[in-house]
Amino acid sequence: MSRVIKPANKEFFHFDGLLALISASIIAFGYVMVASSSLHWAVNKESGNLFDPLLAAPFQHDIFKQLAHIGIGMVLGYVIAKKIPMQVWEKRGGLLFGIGLLLLIVVLIPGLGVEVNGSRRWLKIAGLNIQVSELMKFFAVIYMAGYITRHHQSIRKSTFSLIKPLLLFGIACGLLLLEPDFGSSVVLIIIAMGIMFLAGAQLSQFILLFLILGAAAAIIIFSSEYRKLRVTSFMNPFDDPKGTDYQLLNALVAIGRGEWLGVGLGSGVQKMFYLPEAHTDFIFSVIGEELGFMGVMMVITLFAALVWRTFAIAQAAEMAGQKFSAYLSYGIGIWFAFQAFVNMGVNMGILPTKGLTLPLMSYGGGSMISMCCALALLFRVHSETAELNASSPKKRFGAWANR
Repeated sequence: MSRVIKPANKEFFHFDGLLALISASIIAFGYVMVASSSLHWAVNKESGNLFDPLLAAPFQHDIFKQLAHIGIGMVLGYVIAKKIPMQVWEKRGGLLFGIGLLLLIVVLIPGLGVEVNGSRRWLKIAGLNIQVSELMKFFAVIYMAGYITRHHQSIRKSTFSLIKPLLLFGIACGLLLLEPDFGSSVVLIIIAMGIMFLAGAQLSQFILLFLILGAAAAIIIFSSEYRKLRVTSFMNPFDDPKGTDYQLLNALVAIGRGEWLGVGLGSGVQKMFYLPEAHTDFIFSVIGEELGFMGVMMVITLFAALVWRTFAIAQAAEMAGQKFSAYLSYGIGIWFAFQAFVNMGVNMGILPTKGLTLPLMSYGGGSMISMCCALALLFRVHSETAELNASSPKKRFGAWANR
């Protein structure tokens, strides 16, 4: 277990201004694009007035719902960053993972889980549709960081120590496949494997597990005609332009229309009932159309900066001897990086179509709230690490020297 921190001044909080600037830029950029890609839904078909439905029931529109998601995420994030020590998360990781599994079961119960487009992935909580898989990713990072901290030495020697947590993750993935949600299942496995790799798992064992999981994924994909079409259709998006290739084809058209500088913010055409889920899974294509290559590069740069800062926080915590905080931060970085990469790859046609949101940018209550909470954990890790280094300058110097 990581060392318990007793800060000299309990009221003092070491604020990470750079992380705040990067994350705030991503959230603000995403909100503007959610507004741009969803405002057309407020058109009154009878009067033709753009704002009639928006004025009649403003809080039913996605613009205001997303603002509520951001507000809830920031409030919860403030509580997590300021009030909850990392030792609490380390001790409660198993409980949180169990709660996540329970929620994955509850969402499959007819009448409790909300079904959209043939998938039952959401629970209605306090008027908000929360995607349970997003909460599960948050819980999974915490659990895996705690497991690696407790079994840090054994995972370097024993293959069974690597397999044990994957058995639990396999149960979670099985429940996700019943929704169905293959994309989130892959994210969970990547989080677990990534943290184990960074913790020092033997390369031979890691490769063997990777091959086994890859074979299992291939069996799952090709055992279902639906999943097989989703995975193989991206290879030639013009085979079935009105069927399985419809989303990808319109996403490619949107990005192609953007060229260097885009057609202008709010002037995109593909979001006008051509591109399904334009404000959620395919918001990156809307950015490509309206802001062009420069907008796309801006998004990639912001996410690269976020992942870099996350790994810098993790490395600092590791040097300070805070193993749990370090693995937790590494896990969050892997989560954000992999999910952003997959979302962008899907939008550009280099990866199979998956229902994964663009972190901190796409519309969605569960996604925004859970990722704001994940960011809050990074702020907490940075603060505790800075406080430990400030109170123990000799230990800090020794750690850096050994490194």
